[in-house]
Amino acid sequence: MHSIHSVKEHSISRLSVAKTVDWNQSQSSFSRIGAVSYLNTKPLIWDLGRTLGDDGELSVALPSRLADDLAESRIDVGLIPVVEYFRTPGAQVVSNAAIACKGPVWSVRIFFRKDPKDVKVLALDEGSRTSAALCKVLFQHRFGFVPNTIPLPIHADPITMDADAVLVIGDRAMHPESYHPHFQCDWDLGQAWLEETGLPFVFAMWVCRDKSFATDALKTLLETTRDAGVKNVCTIAIDNASSYRLTVEQCHDYLTNYIRFYLGVEELAGLNEFRRRCVELSLIPS
Repeated sequence: MHSIHSVKEHSISRLSVAKTVDWNQSQSSFSRIGAVSYLNTKPLIWDLGRTLGDDGELSVALPSRLADDLAESRIDVGLIPVVEYFRTPGAQVVSNAAIACKGPVWSVRIFFRKDPKDVKVLALDEGSRTSAALCKVLFQHRFGFVPNTIPLPIHADPITMDADAVLVIGDRAMHPESYHPHFQCDWDLGQAWLEETGLPFVFAMWVCRDKSFATDALKTLLETTRDAGVKNVCTIAIDNASSYRLTVEQCHDYLTNYIRFYLGVEELAGLNEFRRRCVELSLIPS
């Protein structure tokens, strides 16, 4: 991991998101925003709950549950897995704020008990459907097959799974050394995707149920919040490191050198390539 010097010395006080939108006067009718509950979302929701005030509601959940909440209208806007965006008719991307990587992502890994080409059963973390689809895409393109899959329940210990390989995502994937005594090797899926395509990988985006929620007010809110979070990443690292059993330097490193928070031209190219490969495997509608 890259190192930084004295992150604590560079801590800055909490900066509230500038209210560039008069929320009460905006044309937006949405109020319920759902975000992913992992460390990599912290810059995207920096002070968002306070900014919404009495005019909105922010909730956090696992990526897969957010997709269900959006589909069933329990939330109006969600930071959902991209594969669920592909599967949802009428869904609309509302912001260029996203969770992506170009190269190692650190927090999404497959741990192998045997040579990857010999895997017959793969346990898939129930927390993310995008990472599960990415596993299948990578296996198909590297070896010409997709293993049989079984679920890895959210609270199950990956080490206890009766499977040849296990997909682990989010915060519990950030300590790969704890798995090494029980597994032969591992793939960082961000790095594996870059090796296959030369492109970034996009894991999640802000998506609303239909275009009626895709207002300029919402776009400005989410992008202003992201910009403030990125500017205050030192403070975010200090506030959150211990909760994830990371040093402040590791936490800062993850949020600055591994995760990308902008949906740019390269990210869109990676997104389109992933969509194409998912269609090839009939993982999403064509």
